[in-house]
Amino acid sequence: MFKFDNISYTYHTKSGETTAVKNLTFTVDDGQFVSVIGPSGCGKTTILSIAAGLLSPSSGQVVRGGGEFGYMLQRDALFPWRTVEQNIFLPLEVKKRNTPEMREKAVALAEKYGLKDFLKKTPSQLSGGMRQRVALIRTLAAEPNILLLDEPFSALDYQTRLEVCDDVQGIIKSEKKSALLVTHDISEAIALSDKVVVLSTRPARVVAEHEINFGEGKPKKRRECGEFAATFEILRKELGI
Repeated sequence: MFKFDNISYTYHTKSGETTAVKNLTFTVDDGQFVSVIGPSGCGKTTILSIAAGLLSPSSGQVVRGGGEFGYMLQRDALFPWRTVEQNIFLPLEVKKRNTPEMREKAVALAEKYGLKDFLKKTPSQLSGGMRQRVALIRTLAAEPNILLLDEPFSALDYQTRLEVCDDVQGIIKSEKKSALLVTHDISEAIALSDKVVVLSTRPARVVAEHEINFGEGKPKKRRECGEFAATFEILRKELGI
C-alpha cells in the first residue's frame, strides 16, 4: 500500500540547513494501522507531510500503491457556521465530487457510526469526542485509501481520549482502511496499532519496529493484557525516556 524507501529530507533556510529525516524506511501494508513514535521535534509531522505529498523528499522515494490520502489534524477544524452534515460534505466540495450519490454515501457513513441525530447540529453543540468522530467521518467521506493521523487526540482530556481512540480505531478497521498515525503517546501507539515504528531524535531514523498482536486487536482489551506493560517498557527504553 505505502512505503518510505530510504527517505531523507532537509529544510533549507537563510540561516542554514536542518536535516529532519535521514535514510528512513518502513511500510504500511494494506489494511494495517501503523503508529510512528519519537521524541518531540524529531520530524514526525514532516513524515506525514511527505506521505501526503505536501513535501518532496530530498532523497529516496515514497512508493504509493494508488488511491487517495485523507488527513486528520490535531484539532477537528470543523467550521462552526456549518452543520455537521455540511462539514462532512466539505471534502466532496473541495474535490469537486459533491454529487447526490457521494452525499448519500457520506450521510450513510455518518448514520452508521452514530451521527444520525446530530447531522443538523452545529459543532458548538457537540462534545469534544463527538467532534472528533465528525472529523473522522468527514475525512472518510471522500473515500481515501489511507488515513494520515497527526496526533488527532492530543487536544482531548484523558478519559475522552481513551474513548475516542477506541472509537476511531474501530471505525478505521471496520471500513478496512490503512492508517499512519504519528504520536508521542506510547500507550496510544500500543493500543491502536498493528505495528509501531520507533524513531530516533532528529534527524529521524528508524530505531525499531514492533508488531503488536495481542488483545485481539482491540484497544480496550490490549490495555488489560500483561503484554501491554512489557511492550510499554521496551518502547520507553528505545525512546530513551
